[in-house]
Amino acid sequence: MKILLLEDDVILQEIIEEFLVENGYEVESFFDGEKALDAIAVGGYDMLLLDVNVPNIDGFEILKYLRDIGNTTPAIYITSLAGVDDLKKGFELGADDYLKKPFELEELNARIKYIIKRYRLQEEIEFDGMKFIPKAHQIIMQDKVIEMRQKEAQVLEYFIRNAGKIISCDEIIENIWEDDNIPAHATIRTYIKNLRKMFDKEYFENIKGEGYRFNIV
Repeated sequence: MKILLLEDDVILQEIIEEFLVENGYEVESFFDGEKALDAIAVGGYDMLLLDVNVPNIDGFEILKYLRDIGNTTPAIYITSLAGVDDLKKGFELGADDYLKKPFELEELNARIKYIIKRYRLQEEIEFDGMKFIPKAHQIIMQDKVIEMRQKEAQVLEYFIRNAGKIISCDEIIENIWEDDNIPAHATIRTYIKNLRKMFDKEYFENIKGEGYRFNIV
């Protein structure tokens, strides 16, 4: 997950960035609003963390512009502005959350995870002329809807999000199963076998001795 951090306090920026990287996020940090906006225009961010009082273009202006042009990237304000009017303005401009300084880093992490989870509940992934709705466990084609089990949907989602990469059974288990009920490799192969039957094309390539690769032409 890739996060843009806009914060002009050098020390605080370093603290937040280090914490987020340690928690598995990819982070690009900026001190200047104009440079941050240029980076957002290129795209590829899953979350925006925006201070308000930064050089050149402030955080309020940035989000107003982004929402006006239809950019819906989730955004959290991290700011010392604590007034009710500032809070109200932030949400009116399209912020997903508003975190007042000082704050606990774990609270920031919890809010990021909550917002991303909420967005993905609504998400549709399009590939090869189809729509995949992970949380509904459905693939929608032109003339039919394919239903699948929850774990099958989670396995498929992981492959689609990592298309072109060789993925082992161990990697699938590590990223999907969170409890002690760890499946055998044979179970993972069964899930993949079931997914293969759902499609007219062969998307899953078996890489002998390594795992599988999901290929979207």
